[in-house]
Amino acid sequence: MRAVRKRITVGAVAAGLIAGVAGCSASDSGQGGQGGQGAAGPEKGPVKSPVRLIGDGSTAYTGAQPGLSRPTRLKPGQRPPQFVVFSWDGAGEDSQKLFSYFRHVSKKYGATMTYFLSGVYLLPEEKAALYSPPRHAPGRSDIGFNDTEGIRDTVRELRAAWLEGNEIGTHFNGHFCGPEGGVGTWSVEEWKSEIAQAKSFVKAWRTNSGLVNEKPLPFDYDKELIGARTPCLEGRENFVRAASELGWRYDTSGVNNQVWPKKDEGLWDLSMQLVPIPGRGFETLSMDYNFMVNQSGKTTRGNPAMHTYWGNQMRDGLIQAFNRSYQGNRAPLIIGNHFESWNGGTYMRAIEETIAHVCVKPEVRCVSFRQLADWLDAQDPAVLAKLRTLKVGQAPATGWSEFLAAVPANASPSPVVAEGGAGGDAAARTSSPSGVRRAD
Repeated sequence: MRAVRKRITVGAVAAGLIAGVAGCSASDSGQGGQGGQGAAGPEKGPVKSPVRLIGDGSTAYTGAQPGLSRPTRLKPGQRPPQFVVFSWDGAGEDSQKLFSYFRHVSKKYGATMTYFLSGVYLLPEEKAALYSPPRHAPGRSDIGFNDTEGIRDTVRELRAAWLEGNEIGTHFNGHFCGPEGGVGTWSVEEWKSEIAQAKSFVKAWRTNSGLVNEKPLPFDYDKELIGARTPCLEGRENFVRAASELGWRYDTSGVNNQVWPKKDEGLWDLSMQLVPIPGRGFETLSMDYNFMVNQSGKTTRGNPAMHTYWGNQMRDGLIQAFNRSYQGNRAPLIIGNHFESWNGGTYMRAIEETIAHVCVKPEVRCVSFRQLADWLDAQDPAVLAKLRTLKVGQAPATGWSEFLAAVPANASPSPVVAEGGAGGDAAARTSSPSGVRRAD
């Protein structure tokens, strides 16, 4: 989210509620699909997962999430798949209907994504006083709150997204940035308060909005919520400490190169990454906002004659970043976005064209952060340690079969050779301080 955003307003749209929440089949492996054949007579037919309402019925336990398969460990000598994560900050459905649009895009190309929900998008403006942000007065939010129809529409999209295998994370609540009470100044305990409130707005949206007849969200948010991205990428140190104490599994609020991730305070560090800006002498973060700042400054309505060029520049930069991983070290590519029409919607086009280009390639998995964390947890730590010896755009000199042959616990790094684009460390690849800008 950008630092200041007007309150979401939504036109009258059909509710289009997703039917059959109770009909999600589940198996111990976490895979979707139908259950067994059943016995003769009235017992015949697929096994249905029971729905257990939680609290006021805003959320419910409906069994394992559909459509997700159990991750498997790499075999000796096996080349890693190429993971790509598309994620959305402050996910909500407003009059632009970009949430619903990209849900359909992801299904078209066989992708799943992570939607970082802002908790205040499920809190109506008349109930704003229920939010007590750290270091700010109750009822304060730099992105406002929502209205009844906006909440109805956002919940509809969240429900459908989860049933399609996507992840629902959090972008917290009021989106406070900067030195005056911003998230970068918050203590561990203040982060815990913010997290608890973000959960509470999701777990009580029916009561707070008055939409008591709407279907529940089909997940237990206490279990679903395992990771986040902080506003403006600020406050990461204390947030990670808080998240670690709460048992979360990943954070994506840092800045890193395209290398294999490691853990920080017990959480997978799945940070934003530096990627090329074609035609420029530096790199920027892999997010729409950061491309925009490097193109039109902080104005979201730059020169219309440049919109197509700017969108192409972002798309081509992301594809260059993809190619140097795909052909090189196979490090996961992390991409962040906002449901915004900045500069005429050119960045939304860039993201859609990137999805269409990369998600259909062999050995590519466009997944959520949860799925990536699951896969990382399933791997031999010694194999991951060896993968981390590969630098940006570098592949094993002797090939994957030899590089990842049976890896002893204390394996020494093997020689690597550059492939698939520019290599080297961040200092060598970012010749301008404007190449690294925070994400809003």
